[in-house]
Order: sequence, then C-alpha cells, then structure tokens
Amino acid sequence: QVQLVESGGGLVQAGGSLRLSCAASGTRISLRTMGWHRQAPGKQRELVADITSGGSTNYADSVKDRFTISRDNAKNTVALQMNSLEPEDTAVYYCAGVLFGRDYWGQGTQVTVSS
Repeated sequence: QVQLVESGGGLVQAGGSLRLSCAASGTRISLRTMGWHRQAPGKQRELVADITSGGSTNYADSVKDRFTISRDNAKNTVALQMNSLEPEDTAVYYCAGVLFGRDYWGQGTQVTVSS
C-alpha cells in the first residue's frame, strides 16, 4: 500500500522559485524510479522530470536548465526545485513512483505562476 504525498505548491510570480517535495510511505524498499508530471487544464499530462534510484535524471526540454530533481533513497523522498518559473509552468504537479513494475501517484499539488 504505497502512498505518495506532495507538498510545496503555491502561487508565485514569473521569475520566482518554488520547491516541491514528495514523500513515499508504505514500503521499506526504495522506489525504482521517482518523478514529477504535470497537467494543465485542457492539456495532456506530461513528464517533467524523473530520477532513478541510481541518480540518473531526465528532464522535459521545456524545463531543462530551470528545474532540478533530487531524491533521498533512504527516506524515499523526491524533490523538484523550480527556478525561473514562467506562466506556462502553471499546472497541477503530480509525484509518481515505480515499484516492482507498478505505478503509484500522488494527489497532486497546484502550481500557479502569475505574469
């Protein structure tokens, strides 16, 4: 019964920064992959960034050089540092993880960037 809980969303001005955090519970085993997805109204959910237990990272082109993903395997947490935020980054951000081939999702946290 793996559960993921996000925190850190909010309202910021363009050019500002925000840090999202996600904590996994219900397992003593580190999730194989953890990451962040986002979905804006009327748009498909897209991958923002992910990171493996070994530290390998992937970023969407739209956020590369602005966002940084990190994780703590011992605590089963993952964070997303978002800098130079743009109005286009406005979306609900979801934490996700993979364990034994199964996908787990958090409830999402709203990020709104004003111009």
